[in-house]
Amino acid sequence: MKPAVVRDNLPARDAAAVFAPGFDRRGLAAAIGAYAMWGLFPLYWYLLKTVPAVQTVAHRVVWCAVFVIGWLTLRQERGWLRSALATPRVLPMLVASSTLISANWGVYIWAVTHGRVLEASLGYFINPLANVLVGVLLLRERLSAPQWGAVALAALGVLWLTFSHGELPWVALVLASSFCLYGLIRKVVAVGAVPGLAIENLLLLLPALAWLGWSETRGDGVFGHGGGLPEVLLIAGGALTALPLIGFAYGARRLPYSLLGLLQYVSPTLQLLCGLLLGEVFTQDRMIGFACIWLGLAVYAVDGWRGNATMR
Repeated sequence: MKPAVVRDNLPARDAAAVFAPGFDRRGLAAAIGAYAMWGLFPLYWYLLKTVPAVQTVAHRVVWCAVFVIGWLTLRQERGWLRSALATPRVLPMLVASSTLISANWGVYIWAVTHGRVLEASLGYFINPLANVLVGVLLLRERLSAPQWGAVALAALGVLWLTFSHGELPWVALVLASSFCLYGLIRKVVAVGAVPGLAIENLLLLLPALAWLGWSETRGDGVFGHGGGLPEVLLIAGGALTALPLIGFAYGARRLPYSLLGLLQYVSPTLQLLCGLLLGEVFTQDRMIGFACIWLGLAVYAVDGWRGNATMR
């Protein structure tokens, strides 16, 4: 039996139907693949630890722009830029989202190359609950008592990590807040995932090229001076930036949103395992803080599933 076709105007199917006949397993594979790639990124960026983080981000912008624009051109979407910018307010919102995602990339790559992968993974565990707070504060959404409890547990975990280590876990908080606000903008802006990514990278392209040119004039540019491997990794990093987003967009149109909510924890879990693989220490104090956040996530997930079950 062929996979069922899911059109944009059809309601999402029940999450219990994941393995039912006709379920779009390609959509499931695409979503899992996207989250797995995001989760394994630390191992990739760690190979570029000798490259300054800002240069890595600049190359990521340049080669991602090349890859995504090439993708759109091959699909014969010649009018994609005009079409994407035809809606009012799209351009200024994408300027804001491009600023947020570049900051997110920069802090993330810095964390990976400076032995702070565990703290980076914490940021993406916090991110779903940060989305909840944004929904309450900016979108006027209401939370149930268990959901408020989940947010309180996550806040307790962050406070514990702050006091036990003597400093605010700023890497985790910057990653969570920047990606949360980025997601909010991309949720409300009227542009597709791939064209939106292309425009974001086009907006960052000139600053990225200027930074790379300045690095060359200072004599600390890496591209063309690394013996081949760094250059290949930097170019491939552009494709690796775009592929998970394309896979996620493919899966998100074909899977129940509740299932996507659970799959998103694949990424930070793999990031945490990567941190341990790279030799970072998961101390008892850190375990307590993570446990509070994981418990909060569990409370929120269970409450969400109970709410979905009640509505059926």
